Amino acid sequence: MNKTELIEHVALQADISKAAAARAVEAVMGGITASLKKGEAVTLVGFGTFDVSERKARVGRNPRTLEEIPIEAAKIPKFRPGKTLKDELN
Repeated sequence: MNKTELIEHVALQADISKAAAARAVEAVMGGITASLKKGEAVTLVGFGTFDVSERKARVGRNPRTLEEIPIEAAKIPKFRPGKTLKDELN
């Protein structure tokens, strides 16, 4: 499912227009992104938790030349599914 299909699904399930569903989906994604930027976790009970993990700087290697290259530290978004979501899939 892509973003357009998600908007269509929300519009059908909530019996609202696609424009309103698009605004709702954008608002949810924007809220999650804003919280993660602040370093806060976002927990949707039953669905899962979005969190930010920090990856340390390290040295990598170019596979063609075998030259060592520095890889900068980075913040990585992570998602841990909740119990209800896991149970629905199994």
